[in-house]
Amino acid sequence: MGNEALHLNPPNADYHLTTNGSDWLWTAFSIFGLSLLAMVVLDFMRPRGTRLFHQLAIIILATLSISYFSMASDLGATPIEAEFRGFGTRQIWYVRYIQWFITYPLLLLELLLATGLSLSDIVTTLFMSIVFVVSLLVGALVHSDYKWGYYVFAVVALFYIWYVLLWYAPHATFAESNVLRSTYLAGASYFSFVLLTYPIAWACAEGGNVISVTSEMIWYGILDIFLGPVFLFFFLWKLREVEYSAFGFRSGKYTDQGGIAEKGAAPTAPVPEATQ
Repeated sequence: MGNEALHLNPPNADYHLTTNGSDWLWTAFSIFGLSLLAMVVLDFMRPRGTRLFHQLAIIILATLSISYFSMASDLGATPIEAEFRGFGTRQIWYVRYIQWFITYPLLLLELLLATGLSLSDIVTTLFMSIVFVVSLLVGALVHSDYKWGYYVFAVVALFYIWYVLLWYAPHATFAESNVLRSTYLAGASYFSFVLLTYPIAWACAEGGNVISVTSEMIWYGILDIFLGPVFLFFFLWKLREVEYSAFGFRSGKYTDQGGIAEKGAAPTAPVPEATQ
């Protein structure tokens, strides 16, 4: 039995997803789903109170899985009049922008928590990633030349993110200067390079209608794989060399003690001082 997604959910635009494109999206969904299961296993292998980075990765991979399930099923798109290459409508996949709205800030948070940046700097950078996504979404939904104004807003926000990742954050104080700084620089450089290609893909797909919807899916799918599972497993593998307490995340709660007490051992209560 072949892929019947487009028969059950017929395309709603002139430029639309093909069966081959849907097949690729199911493949990408399988990659994200298997990565999610692997990350859950790795998370449970970590001591309690040291799972923050892994749990952020679980949220990211779960969001990617749901998004690609929707797109592979030819769901989550709306027709918008194409500006170039003749008349007709093109599928704009709003479900992808919902995915980016969730995953981009969390990916940045995964990176920036390894630095000594202040909370205000981190929040501002996360906000700029939201500006980047929302600007591209609005631009994709506009069929006139005004879409390129939103594209400029997105690129400006992206430049700010690059500035923080590649210049400002590396000059912050790191808890373990040698290991953690090299881990962050490797992750930030990789992340920034992959992020650079998203506006190029947008200009060729939703923006300029230069490539087909299936080509768009292949391009974005490869980028999401590199920025999702590949980046997360690489970054977490590098962080294994860093002592978790160096991040300063301890809250004093019982879960921060690294696990439950040994079986049969009850917590000891403080002995009150004798009164005079």
